[in-house]
Amino acid sequence: MPEVRRALRELLAHWGRPGRSETAELLTSEIVTNALVHTDQEALFTATVGPRGLRVEVRDFEGRRPRLRIPNADEGTHGRGLILVQSLADAWGVRMHGVGKAVWFELDGGAA
Repeated sequence: MPEVRRALRELLAHWGRPGRSETAELLTSEIVTNALVHTDQEALFTATVGPRGLRVEVRDFEGRRPRLRIPNADEGTHGRGLILVQSLADAWGVRMHGVGKAVWFELDGGAA
C-alpha cells in the first residue's frame, strides 16, 4: 500500500488540483484495501490524469461484484469504503472482466 500512495502522490503533484488530492488519496486507499481484503489474490492499480480529470482503477481477479451496503454500528469502521466512494467521487463504478472486475472512480478536478 505504501507504493500505491507514493505513486499516487507523484501523479497528483503533476495534476495541480491540491483541493482534490486528499479526496483522491482517501478513495484510492478505500478501493485498494477492498480489493486486498475481499480477495485472495493480487490487485492491479492504475491512475491516469486526462482532460476530464483523475481516474483511478483497481482491478482484481475475483468474480464477485462488490456490494454497496449500509454499515451498522457493530461493524466499527468496516463496510464504509464504497459509501465513501459513492459520496465523494464525481463518478464511480464496477466493470466486470472475463476474470475478475475493476472498481474505478473519477474526480473532475474542481475544488473540493
